[in-house]
Amino acid sequence: MPNFEYKVVPAPNKGLKGKGIKGAEEKFANALASVMNEMGAKGWEYQRSDTLPSEERSGLRGKTTIFHNVLVFRREIATEETAASKSEAPAMAATADEPAENTAPLLFSRSAAKETSNAPALGPAIDAVEVKDPRIDSDAQQSPVDFQRQSVNPSD
Repeated sequence: MPNFEYKVVPAPNKGLKGKGIKGAEEKFANALASVMNEMGAKGWEYQRSDTLPSEERSGLRGKTTIFHNVLVFRREIATEETAASKSEAPAMAATADEPAENTAPLLFSRSAAKETSNAPALGPAIDAVEVKDPRIDSDAQQSPVDFQRQSVNPSD
């Protein structure tokens, strides 16, 4: 699975003049397109635009919430694993007519966990031991219901 890094840049506030561009909407679209093309030339893929809140100081003690428009870009991080998977892609395409049983990567193996884990196995309690209340005489052990009745009705 590829890993990505993300970059968030502020969206332009003003339009950008250009040849043959008239009107505020066209100027704003030109400014937005120039930011997107500039980032695309650097290898960043446009994902989305967001409006996010930001709490900022207002005066000495006050705080106000201001909303900022941002553009989100991403690009794939080149790792050894992704480079190896790209080189294996043609080999996998050659055997595409054969059904693959489980194509998802195996992140956790139960057999490996049993070998390396020091945790006790989970299951039913086999060695259960009856615990008696030490505050009560062992000869006159009371049931929990009788004990509750005595504590609720102290006049008896």
